[in-house]
Amino acid sequence: MSATAGNQSTRTMPVDSSGQRLGRAILGGAPIFVVLAILLVWISIENPNFTSPPIFLLFLRQAAPLMILAAGQLFVIISGEFDLSVGALVTTVVIVAARLIDGDPARTWPVIALLFVGGIVVGLANGLITTRLGVPSFITTLGTMLMLNGATLWWIGGTPRGDLPDNFRQWGRFGIDDFPWLGQLPYSVIILFVVTALGVWLLHGSTFGKQLFATGGNPRAAYLSGVNVPWVRTMAFVISAVSAVITGILLGGFTGVSPSAGDGLEFEAISAVVLGGAVLGGGRGALIPAIAGAMTLAALFTLLNLLGLPQPFRYTVQGVIIIAALGIAAFRTRKSR
Repeated sequence: MSATAGNQSTRTMPVDSSGQRLGRAILGGAPIFVVLAILLVWISIENPNFTSPPIFLLFLRQAAPLMILAAGQLFVIISGEFDLSVGALVTTVVIVAARLIDGDPARTWPVIALLFVGGIVVGLANGLITTRLGVPSFITTLGTMLMLNGATLWWIGGTPRGDLPDNFRQWGRFGIDDFPWLGQLPYSVIILFVVTALGVWLLHGSTFGKQLFATGGNPRAAYLSGVNVPWVRTMAFVISAVSAVITGILLGGFTGVSPSAGDGLEFEAISAVVLGGAVLGGGRGALIPAIAGAMTLAALFTLLNLLGLPQPFRYTVQGVIIIAALGIAAFRTRKSR
């Protein structure tokens, strides 16, 4: 009788749906939405045209690369690791694409495919070195960052070469023309929404997402419950690297060929994720607040430009934000213990 009652009790226990889990995660990152709203209102006061669809979509087009990069970084941080190599990978994507395509539109798609394969290889290398060899991810990805930067600069002789044709640059620069009410719907914004939808499903609605949270929250318990912890963490690095490839393709289209295309983006992505409520050390975070954190950074930099503040001051503010974000993360980690 007691066994039967126990089974009935187990069957009637409420189980949270993925939607409920996502809702709680978004509520956990609610402060970043308030900050974002304040910044957007402030920008609108400084520039009343900001709220017009073409201008706001231009802002989203500029912010989309960082938002996508932050989405990928979130997977790694939830797993309990770091990925410092994404900025260097973004630069590598831009420079390699320009060198291999060299203005020939016929080479664009094969090179894009090659870039994604290369990104997957980088992600696998980061994940396997971290999980199989036991090297801390901070050291692993720092080494990868240095190797990518060094190899890329050596390959091009210190000066960017080649050219990106329009069918490559269209993803970061152009969009669907004559779109109702909006005028032009940028391709980068479409890609952002697709990446966001896939990320929300993967992180908050799939078995992999549950395993990722379990891995970051308590790796030992996750392993004992049957989760392949090394595989889950390795896949998180792969997702982060793929997001960096997408970011590089968009930045290459928007800004052109530059040896500093990805400089500092790894720290901005980590800051955005932490501002969105993720906890360094793993186990907590949500995709929508992380993307909102990246959008908040983009809005802040836009506001600083509108206020006419000099570039050195912008760097100072960015440094303060990074330190504050890491301080908040450390406080959350101590509080959760």
